[in-house]
Amino acid sequence: MAIEKRPGPDTVTAGVRRFLPAVVLVVGFVLFFVFELHRYLSLEALSEHREAMLAFVGDHVIVASLAYLGAYAMLVAFSVPGAAILTIVGGFLFGIIWGSALVIVGATAGAVAVFLAARTALGSSLRRRAGPWVKRLEAGFREHATSYLLTLRLIPIVPFWLVNLVPAILGVRLVTYTLTTLVGIVPGTVVYVAVGNGLGATLDSGGTPDLGIVFQPAILLPLLGLALLSLAPVLYKRLRAGRPEA
Repeated sequence: MAIEKRPGPDTVTAGVRRFLPAVVLVVGFVLFFVFELHRYLSLEALSEHREAMLAFVGDHVIVASLAYLGAYAMLVAFSVPGAAILTIVGGFLFGIIWGSALVIVGATAGAVAVFLAARTALGSSLRRRAGPWVKRLEAGFREHATSYLLTLRLIPIVPFWLVNLVPAILGVRLVTYTLTTLVGIVPGTVVYVAVGNGLGATLDSGGTPDLGIVFQPAILLPLLGLALLSLAPVLYKRLRAGRPEA
């Protein structure tokens, strides 16, 4: 009679450590909506509390900056909507330069948290079960990870949360992922922060900021140009590989 082998304490502990970061992020996502925190990520809420917020920033700029940075990182880590509004708030409260710096650091920190959680919980197991097509995709993505990730970060059409997950599953190095995120989100961030910097005058005139500004041709076309430029090394290598030997 076969004796059932039960997992030992070390196996259970390893399993908990493996899935705990992902569980924390999922719980954070659920609690965000349970407590209806999305109500505070609106232009109406900003307009209602803007004087109090500006006064607090003026009196406690360091505390306000750290609080904003932490809130932005958690928003991205929990993969909840509202990043565009919070980015505009950063420009409104802190100006273009400091607001952009806070958004870039906060977004990168939150994205890294998602990347690490996904890599720990899913990355290795999915790659072991992956078929030949996925393995080829993984090899190609790893070879040109910097170009591909910069391109995906620069194109605003690709969901931010999706670009956080895919590199973790495909085995991209953490340093590559972090640096491409840090650099790739700069153009879009500055656009939205600049909108927030002029938000006071917009609200005073009874208008509303254009959240789709990044999709306007004057903004989108340069971003697509940068994305294409990021792919230049990949295109060059493929053209060179397809060229017959002299």
